[in-house]
Amino acid sequence: MLPALERVLNGRDSAIVPVPAHDDRQTALLTSALRVGEEIDDDVALVVTTSGTTATPKGALLTAAALTASAAATHERLGGPGSWLLALPPYHIAGVQALVRSVLAGTVPVELDVSAGFDVAELPRAVKNLGAGRRYVSLVAAQLAKALAEPAATAALAELDAVLIGGGPAPRPVLDAAAAAGIPVVRTYGMSETAGGCVYDGVPLDGVQVRIEAGGRIVIGGATLAKGYRNPVDPDPFAEPGWFYTDDVGAVDDSGVLTVQGRIDEAISTGGLTVLPQPVEAALCTHPAVEDCAVFGVSDDRLGQRVVAAVVVRDGCVPPTLDALRAHVARTLDDTAAPRELRVVDALPRRGIGKVDREALARRFGGDV
Repeated sequence: MLPALERVLNGRDSAIVPVPAHDDRQTALLTSALRVGEEIDDDVALVVTTSGTTATPKGALLTAAALTASAAATHERLGGPGSWLLALPPYHIAGVQALVRSVLAGTVPVELDVSAGFDVAELPRAVKNLGAGRRYVSLVAAQLAKALAEPAATAALAELDAVLIGGGPAPRPVLDAAAAAGIPVVRTYGMSETAGGCVYDGVPLDGVQVRIEAGGRIVIGGATLAKGYRNPVDPDPFAEPGWFYTDDVGAVDDSGVLTVQGRIDEAISTGGLTVLPQPVEAALCTHPAVEDCAVFGVSDDRLGQRVVAAVVVRDGCVPPTLDALRAHVARTLDDTAAPRELRVVDALPRRGIGKVDREALARRFGGDV
């Protein structure tokens, strides 16, 4: 894929669609749904799928200019071009961008094969193979948490100049453990429609604009934006020229730092009030017995939906009670946000490159998101 990317970035070849090499069914779906081989605008370099595989893929239309602007702004923020460790699938935007940044930096990325899962035992070798100079990697929170459980992998990540974490918010205990280990974590926010991460540690990259609409919806504009979708949707989030209306809710403080509070389509309507899962999860993860958690809604005859917490218990700890977790959440959030049901699970279901699958949890425990 690296030479193919180089050709499209330099305008010598037509647009490409990254597909999973070992998934014939998904490859066939993407090839058909995104109309590979049919006419497309000359300036489109990549058609990248968005999260989720149940509906018809929309396909973000990314130009060479948008990809280049994103990569250049990333290197500017991180301190300069360097060598990248590819530890995410190269058909997701985060993996694609590791390759784009490598092309523009004139370096060859080191690939960590994740087709069968993230093997932390291979991480020290892969980091060593990056050689000298500035060295970077993009991971999701679940990969970082797994690496933190292995001293050699933890030490390897601490040698890097930046470890970008995307694909959803990382639990506070994971971030704290990484900081204590000296791992230079950079929290990123973005999506396929913005050529990947476009806000680092709450601050937009150069050339990126962020504004908050009524109701808290995050709207993004600037040089890294896609042209639109291969398969447009209604309403069109690209309808306002130069801007993309996300499905996320957030706030920008007086210093211009963005805080992402959650997704609109994951909001829980309970007793006439709205609860976003992410702030509740952040509160739950500060409980000493909680290793990981997910919050979702299930149908409730009285409330409309009730807030449910699925919790992975930390090794060696006694599972917390529902009352204990409710009291813990109520210390920092309104009582309405406190879970009314507790489910202890061995692991959280995930999709894509590591996002928690709340729909799967809702189906498993008898309700709808």
